[in-house]
Amino acid sequence: MPSSLIETDEMIKMKVTGLTIDPFTNMPIIILKDATETTALPIWIGLIEASSIATELEQIELSRPMTHDLINNMLSELAIRVDRVEINDLSDNTFFAKVCLYSGGRIVELDSRPSDAVAIALRAKAPIFVSKKVIEKSRSLDLKQDIVEESSQKWAEILENLSPEDFGKYKM
Repeated sequence: MPSSLIETDEMIKMKVTGLTIDPFTNMPIIILKDATETTALPIWIGLIEASSIATELEQIELSRPMTHDLINNMLSELAIRVDRVEINDLSDNTFFAKVCLYSGGRIVELDSRPSDAVAIALRAKAPIFVSKKVIEKSRSLDLKQDIVEESSQKWAEILENLSPEDFGKYKM
């Protein structure tokens, strides 16, 4: 059985270090960082995917599985392992990813949105890799690290002040 990809000249292993909200668009942003936390990659994602990622990061147990939980459960029952996730391209301000599955002695690569790939990787405890070309391209997106950090602090304050009643019918 092959082991997961190790960091190479083309790929960097990264981890999810948090979620934040873009103060201009009010869209969620997932923050990935390398092991030394010197390289960060913010990726704008959808609200549903952010909720799924946050649920897993906070280890919140739900009474019914969310879509990403279902996918992970199906793969597990079929003896298919998530080997790794790769965020492998950035084109026209859109990130691209693939989920690499180990099945039947071979790796199968499936096209994916990065947010779904990350949500699945978190549940499967699979590593997340980012192409160095994606990191280089993202630097030209006019991303401002201070905005991301300020927004992250705002998000933390909002989360700290939430009560179960704030979730309405979606209590956890």
